[in-house]
Amino acid sequence: MNRMSPQLTVLLVIFSLHCYMSDMAMASDPDPLQDFCIPNTKWGYGRAARLDTIPCKNSSEATTDDFVFSGLKKPAETFSDMGIAAVSVTPQMFPGLNTLGMSFVRADIQVGGINAPHFHPRATEITYVLQGKVYSGFVDSTNRVFAAVIEQGEVMVFPRGLVHFQMNVGESPATVFGCFNSQNPGAQKIPSAIFGSEIKDELLEKAFGMTPKQIDKMRRKFVPKG
Repeated sequence: MNRMSPQLTVLLVIFSLHCYMSDMAMASDPDPLQDFCIPNTKWGYGRAARLDTIPCKNSSEATTDDFVFSGLKKPAETFSDMGIAAVSVTPQMFPGLNTLGMSFVRADIQVGGINAPHFHPRATEITYVLQGKVYSGFVDSTNRVFAAVIEQGEVMVFPRGLVHFQMNVGESPATVFGCFNSQNPGAQKIPSAIFGSEIKDELLEKAFGMTPKQIDKMRRKFVPKG
């Protein structure tokens, strides 16, 4: 019986693994396999429910109303201490967005108000100024700041995962619309993440050169009440 050489054996193993991995790769498709997926609300959302665990309702049951959203006509009813009121629109609110890989937000900013430095771990954002003058920018991974005052009709893009911010520098309220290339972009505000979490005070004192009294003051401001 002829025996294969060690070199040929290794080549066959590599070829077999390549074919196996190719079959694995073709076992799924990263793109939607249907025109749309309106969540079947009969299953309910619940606190822990995820949209990817809720089946779509039959496409024949979809209506135009599933693809129209009117919740951005007015600003949110309450403004934060920083002078901003935001309405975030996700598939839970707007079923037609489900599986399309996008979401958006309306933000109204009072004169002098700010959208504190924050980032979205799962999405790039593009912001359009509907009215007002907004100092807007982001910080790259070398700590270089890209910022400008953008006005009505202008847009700015914030690359995924980079810290960005906004401030109304005009003499009247500002309104901006943000669009994300994820239906669940996530949002983490830097002040809240640092001082509203359970990071040890000693570490924060050393990291920011702050006194225990200063840390305590910041804690009281950002730790959630209740």
